Amino acid sequence: MKETNIRTLYDVQQVLKKFGIYVHLGKRIWDIELMAIELDRLYHEQVIDQATFITCKLVLDHEHNFEERGLKKADG
Repeated sequence: MKETNIRTLYDVQQVLKKFGIYVHLGKRIWDIELMAIELDRLYHEQVIDQATFITCKLVLDHEHNFEERGLKKADG
């Protein structure tokens, strides 16, 4: 399965949705972390190709860093 145009968290959610994986834990950062775990599992099982895996992981890393910066600002 080769995905193109994966640029946002929503795009990563759509990739996971194709495999019946829906993630909603209540906190965005937790969702991102669980999505990364699910992507690791899909890649390990060779369900998604390397390009899709890497692209999705880069998006998730970016979003996770964004959330961490926001949490640090909120803490003061």
